[in-house]
Amino acid sequence: MSLFSLLFLNSFVSVTFIVNAVLVSAQCQSDQSRLLLQLESSFSYNNDSSGKLVPVKWNQNTDCCSWDGVSCDGGGHVIGLDLNSRSISSSIDDSSSLFRLQHLQWLNLAYNEFNPAFPSAFDKLENLSYLNLSHAGFEGQIPIEISRLTRLVTLDLSTSTFPGLKLEEPNLGTLVRNLTRLKFLYLDGVNLSATGNEWCQALSPLTELQVLNMSGCYLSGPIHSSLSMLRSLSVIHLDFNNLSASVPKFFAGFPNLTSLSLTYTNLSGRLPDEIFQIPTLQTLDLSDNDLLQGSFQKFSPNLSLQTLSLSRTNFEGQVPESLGNLGKLTRIELAECNFSGAIPKSMKKLTQLVYLDFSF
Repeated sequence: MSLFSLLFLNSFVSVTFIVNAVLVSAQCQSDQSRLLLQLESSFSYNNDSSGKLVPVKWNQNTDCCSWDGVSCDGGGHVIGLDLNSRSISSSIDDSSSLFRLQHLQWLNLAYNEFNPAFPSAFDKLENLSYLNLSHAGFEGQIPIEISRLTRLVTLDLSTSTFPGLKLEEPNLGTLVRNLTRLKFLYLDGVNLSATGNEWCQALSPLTELQVLNMSGCYLSGPIHSSLSMLRSLSVIHLDFNNLSASVPKFFAGFPNLTSLSLTYTNLSGRLPDEIFQIPTLQTLDLSDNDLLQGSFQKFSPNLSLQTLSLSRTNFEGQVPESLGNLGKLTRIELAECNFSGAIPKSMKKLTQLVYLDFSF
C-alpha cells in the first residue's frame, strides 16, 4: 500500500470520527479534564526531533472538549484523543491517566518517540474502535491485552525501528482471533516470523477485513488458500517478505480488490492471466521479483488500472496495442524485463500518464 493510500484511509476514519463527534454540544466532565491534565504533565519532548515540535498545551481554564486533539460525546466524556506527531519522548506505563479515559473510542499516538516499553493496560480502553500506535517508539512483544479490544475496526501497529515490534507470544493468531470487527489492519515492520499456512489461517476469523498491510513482517510462503475466505479484502500489501511461491489464482476472485502489492517477495512461477482482468484493480505492483514469469494478454477496456509496476521481473513477449485500452493509467513501469518489439502506438491514448519507464 502507498503512503498516500495509508494516509487517505486513516484520514477518512479520522475525519468521519471528528465530524460525528462535533455534531453534539458537550461540556467537559471535570474528571475528564483532570485526567487529561495529568497526562499532559507526564509528557516530555525531544527537542532534537527532525519533525516540527508541537507540544501538547491544554488550558485548564477552558472546556477540555475544545482542547487540541480532544473530542467529546454529548455527555462531556472524552471519546477521541489525537496526539500524533508531537515528538513526545516520555514513557506511558500502566498507571498512566490515559488508561482511565475509559470512554475513549478513538486513540492516535502515532509518530512519537515514547519510551520503548510497550504498556499492557490498553484493555482498560474497551470501547476503542480505532487504535493507531504506528511509529510511536514502542518496541518488543506486542502485549496480549490488545487482543481484548473486541470493538476495534482499525488497528495500526506499523513500525520501522530496530529491533521494533514482534508477535511471538501472543502470536498473530492469538492477537486477532477475537478482533472479528477489524476492517483495517496495518502491521508493517512487525516481526511475525510465520509460514504461509500460519499467517493466512490466523487471519481467517477477520471476515470483514478490507485492508491488509503486512510488509516486511518476515513472512514466508506459499500463500495458503485460507486467505481466499477474506472476501471483503480490497487492499493486500505484503511487500518485502520471502513468499517464495507463485501468485495464487484466487486473488482474481476477490470482488473488491483495488490494490495488490507484492514487491521484493521472491515470487516465482507464472502470473495467472486472470490477475490482469480484475475489473476493480487500480494498483498492481509486482516489481523486483526476478523469477516471476508472465506475458500480456489482451487488455479489455473496462479495467480500472492506474498503476502497473512490473520492473525487474521475468515478463516477456510483446506489449500489445490493447495497452491503449487502459485509459486510467497514470503510472507504468516495465524496466529491466524481457519484453521485445516496439512500444505500441496506442500509448498516445493514455492521456493520464504522469510516469513512464519502458527501458527494456
